[in-house]
Amino acid sequence: MSTENAPREKGPVAVVTGGSSGIGAAIARSLARRGWQLVLLARGEERLIEVASEVGAEHEACDVADRAEVERVAKAVRERHPAIGLLVNNAGIPGGGGFLDLDPEQIEAIVRTNYLGSVWCLRTFLPALEAGAPADLVNIASVAGTIAAGYSGPYSASKHAQLAFSRSVGVELAGSGITVHTIIPGFIDTPGFPNRSRFRTRLLQGLVAGPELVAEQVVRAVERNRLEQFVPRWYRPAAIVQATAPALLARAARAGAVRRKRK
Repeated sequence: MSTENAPREKGPVAVVTGGSSGIGAAIARSLARRGWQLVLLARGEERLIEVASEVGAEHEACDVADRAEVERVAKAVRERHPAIGLLVNNAGIPGGGGFLDLDPEQIEAIVRTNYLGSVWCLRTFLPALEAGAPADLVNIASVAGTIAAGYSGPYSASKHAQLAFSRSVGVELAGSGITVHTIIPGFIDTPGFPNRSRFRTRLLQGLVAGPELVAEQVVRAVERNRLEQFVPRWYRPAAIVQATAPALLARAARAGAVRRKRK
């Protein structure tokens, strides 16, 4: 635990996982500007300390894929902050590759971090959320969790699971004073997901947004009680196509895969 980790007289407490860079760091900056007292969690302690110092936050090194570690860290945080007003499940890792070519250990790591990490964090921070009610839970999912196509099957599956978790637990927590919000980003350019480098033309690069846009939508979701939000909004039609015409999307994806193999 950092020697700077002492409770401050500020606004309500927010815990943000994956807070050392990208979307998590952008969320931390946005919440700090609004007076939230922050506790940032992440695996990479060096960068975590930098961001925490920048926004005046507490920090804890934590790998959300490790349930025992999450329980240990959450216990320490709850001792300092028995009541919290917001938990943001943002921690995630990329997973380029398919079910048949990625190492089994990598597939397991993707699932443990992107899906189970959210489950373990909610379960361990739930007493503090209940004590801080009315409180909010924000799960950062992905458009990849609404569409199954291409060669990122394990990552997509982990985000499908996280999306189902977020929607389901929203029902479980109904009437508890804890509101669940699901943010569903499309292509966002971050250190862990350098999406702009994936595209060669400016037109396609224009499809990629910055992490600040996601942070803005997180704040709006909490302040305006929005339960589910695509970022940017125009990604929603892709999810509708997947839900209403899955066979059409599957045929298109398979045809594209065959063409790539023939090249």
